[in-house]
Amino acid sequence: MMFKRTSTFTAPVPASAPSTGSSITTKAPAGPTTRRMGEVAEDAALAYLQKQGLRLMTRNFKTPGRGGGEVDLIMRAPDGTLVFVEVRQRRSSSHGGAAGSVSALKQRRIVFAARHYLARLATLPPCRFDVVSIEGQGDAQQMQWLRAAFDAS
Repeated sequence: MMFKRTSTFTAPVPASAPSTGSSITTKAPAGPTTRRMGEVAEDAALAYLQKQGLRLMTRNFKTPGRGGGEVDLIMRAPDGTLVFVEVRQRRSSSHGGAAGSVSALKQRRIVFAARHYLARLATLPPCRFDVVSIEGQGDAQQMQWLRAAFDAS
């Protein structure tokens, strides 16, 4: 579901600015932000994985500092495996699609974040790295769960 907003809004010029008798007009966002669309995709992936029996441990785990990594979802499988999940959404499968957009650099950042998360645990459980890809728009969206999509090596 896409929203389209075509209205504009006018922002007043700050009092400290020289008075020109005008205001600044900018276009309002044309629809949901990339961040919001990502949140919606993560919500859908989370609901799907929970129906498959996985339990949410944490969401959007980030490493401290710049240039670190982030894991969209950290889940616990029924067998005790800790599952680090990257959620990717693309409107079409061109250019490799959603799953293909998880580059080697992105994988390294996810593994880096996973290592930070694991360092906080007293005992290390079995782990794996999954990708949930969502492609298409509206009713034509397709979700694919790729278990063990990549490894930490």
